[in-house]
Amino acid sequence: MAYYRQVGEIPRKRHTQFRKPDGGLYAEELMGVEGFSADSALLYHRYLPTAIVNAETVKDERGTASPNLPLKPRHFKTGALTWASDEVDAVTGRRKLFSNPDVTIGFVVANAPSPLYRNAFGDELLYVQAGSGVIETIYGALTVGDGDYVVIPTSCTYRVVPSSPMSLLVLEATGHVGPPKRYLSKAGQFLEHSPYCERDIRGPEEPLLVEGTDVDVLVRHRAGLTRFTYANHPFDVVGWDGHLYPWAFNIRDFEPITGRVHQPPPVHQTFEGPNFVVCSFVPRKVDYHPLSVPVPYNHANVDSDELMFYVGGNYEARKGSGIGIGSLSLHPSGCTHGPQPGAVEASLGVDYFDETAVMVDTFRPLELGEAAEASEDPAYAWTWARRGPA
Repeated sequence: MAYYRQVGEIPRKRHTQFRKPDGGLYAEELMGVEGFSADSALLYHRYLPTAIVNAETVKDERGTASPNLPLKPRHFKTGALTWASDEVDAVTGRRKLFSNPDVTIGFVVANAPSPLYRNAFGDELLYVQAGSGVIETIYGALTVGDGDYVVIPTSCTYRVVPSSPMSLLVLEATGHVGPPKRYLSKAGQFLEHSPYCERDIRGPEEPLLVEGTDVDVLVRHRAGLTRFTYANHPFDVVGWDGHLYPWAFNIRDFEPITGRVHQPPPVHQTFEGPNFVVCSFVPRKVDYHPLSVPVPYNHANVDSDELMFYVGGNYEARKGSGIGIGSLSLHPSGCTHGPQPGAVEASLGVDYFDETAVMVDTFRPLELGEAAEASEDPAYAWTWARRGPA
């Protein structure tokens, strides 16, 4: 993460004796990325974080994904997804929408606490479309709600506890997710041209201490899923410090960059991951040249697939397409796409867009998971021509 935080009790020097009230030593755990050569955090546990008493393989129920064939623009309605159980959690209830070798994208409407979970394969980025709850982690707790992005670093043990049903878009990366490097100084500080900064970021503020024995943790790793049983509850950290920790940022705190004519998607960029970027489209004043065309021009994503998640307001360029709140549009590489018929003319003279959307651009093709197949609107690809196949 971009700046240093200290939470709870820690000794003055790293890797020195730090004793409990009973005289025993706290157990250090260094969470670090890139082999001790990049960001890290040093945590202090009451009990050994290495003490497992059982391990068992768990079947991965998410299924495979299939290529986007025939290649075409697609529209998916997350509101059409249903779950077999009345109780759904944010980990085991995720349904696969899309995937490629760099990222798996899922969706869930969670109303029950999740199991303790750790993704040892890569960082996770959660976007809260609706609802609220608490994300409990080994670093402490984060209270989250509508519009929050949550970055959960690799191998951070956590669980999601909804206080109201939480609609979550979940990106599981195969590497690390963070602010674009162009927003940061060499020392990691957000620069003046960044559309958000340290003041907008929320991290855990105090330890979350839970007692317990023989506690299960579900772990996703490169080979699949394993359930570990720990001798003691992993939420036993009395303090930590460093630059690597879970953090939240609300999309409403993103400051849009505007211009006299239509600005390209990179001005909306919010995060970068391995071979993908995430952008935030928020309510904003739009182009103010007297001859400007506020909606996007037709464009071909020659190097990327463009996935747009519509989460608020009225998305001017998509009027007449059937897209609404909770929709996802997929415009793949190889297809030119742009505003719906009539949208250009309707936008002329408009000076403000009341729209909120999350965009994911991937630089390898996205394949379709079972949740995409279950929620697709088959008429979308033909809405520019206003008629279907002959």
